[in-house]
Amino acid sequence: MLQLDDVIVAVSSAPGSAVRGIIRLTGPGSIQLLQAFFHSNTAAQTRAIQSGSLTVTGFTTPVPCEVYTFRAPHSATGQDIVELHTVGSPPILDAIVSDFLSNGARAAEPGEFTLRGFLAGKKNLPQAEAVLAVIHATSETDLKQSLRQLAGGLTEPLSVIREDLLNLVADTEAALDFADEDLEFVSQRETILRISVALAHVTNVRRQLQQRTLSNRSIRVVLVGEPNAGKSSLFNALLGEDRAIVSAQAGTTRDVVSAMLDLGDVQLELLDTAGWQHAESIIEEQAQKHGIDASATAHLILHCIPFGEEQPTRLMGNALRISTKTDTPSDDPQAVSILRPDSIHRLKILIQSCSVELSQPALAPSQARCQHHVEDAMKHLRTAHAQAINADPAELLALSLRTALDALGAMTGAIYTNDLLDRIFSRFCIGK
Repeated sequence: MLQLDDVIVAVSSAPGSAVRGIIRLTGPGSIQLLQAFFHSNTAAQTRAIQSGSLTVTGFTTPVPCEVYTFRAPHSATGQDIVELHTVGSPPILDAIVSDFLSNGARAAEPGEFTLRGFLAGKKNLPQAEAVLAVIHATSETDLKQSLRQLAGGLTEPLSVIREDLLNLVADTEAALDFADEDLEFVSQRETILRISVALAHVTNVRRQLQQRTLSNRSIRVVLVGEPNAGKSSLFNALLGEDRAIVSAQAGTTRDVVSAMLDLGDVQLELLDTAGWQHAESIIEEQAQKHGIDASATAHLILHCIPFGEEQPTRLMGNALRISTKTDTPSDDPQAVSILRPDSIHRLKILIQSCSVELSQPALAPSQARCQHHVEDAMKHLRTAHAQAINADPAELLALSLRTALDALGAMTGAIYTNDLLDRIFSRFCIGK
């Protein structure tokens, strides 16, 4: 993946048919390679955007397309980039890519476009990983966090810290070179202050990482209760659309109906199940079994009980008792009516709160890696701070500061190994 002197090509738009498909090429010679197939409708060949057509093997009619050219070194990869926007037909896109491959281009590896941008200094490592996080974001919260990381929100504060620590190391090591001279490059008080400032900033970054933990799975919320308890009506009200059949006839719901519900901080898998009743047929028996299976895997159960009815004894430990069909206005979030949007809103807030507590957060890969390096940097900065206070030998202080700098450099990608890059970028999809 570290070969950078060839032209790589891949389809960069989403798989499947679409109005528009996008093919990307990058590398030295990508513009010249395109000219063998592209016929422009504009006279100037140096324009960044050109309309024209492509001659494609196997197609008697030229394929219309627009070409966007981004010249080195001002492109996302630091090399010439060509983007072809054409008909989003998979056979046409495959034929175009095949022509490029037959004329000297190489198929891009997963994440190779982003990797070239990283190696060219266009992105640091957390920003490169944020590209992957944006692609795989499953909720609005995930997307916002990934976009902030892509914009440099995670590592920009560290660049200032790292620059000051580099200067402090230089001052400390300069004092070693002139140990026999009566020179003071940096005072003990200033050294302690600068290390304290760095520690405060790194501590703040660690706090940001802890706040940005992402749940790697959705929370399963299951509606259960007796027949005609208002489960399907509540299911539809929470979604804001009619997904489950609603009827006054008991036993309307037979199969488990599921839908995704995004509540901002958490993403829910909402399931409506058949009402609890004695099974008098094989179909009803299967419906009851599916409902029991769904409840057994639920993180949260909404036990629906019509207002005014006695609560049955069949309750579960992770259940919220929801009083449905509540005609009397109430501020209780567990007393709801589908005719009152305010009560549905309060229930959503309650579900969101419970789901956040129930979720088992897992760090995104980039955040797990960054948190490890931040913890390592904090450990060595604390050591350096103690050494500065105790006026320990400057050699020890310089070593602690350099070790802290290495940890911060590994976080931002200033220090990396090929194995690390392979682990990160191999998770990308081709074309990104």
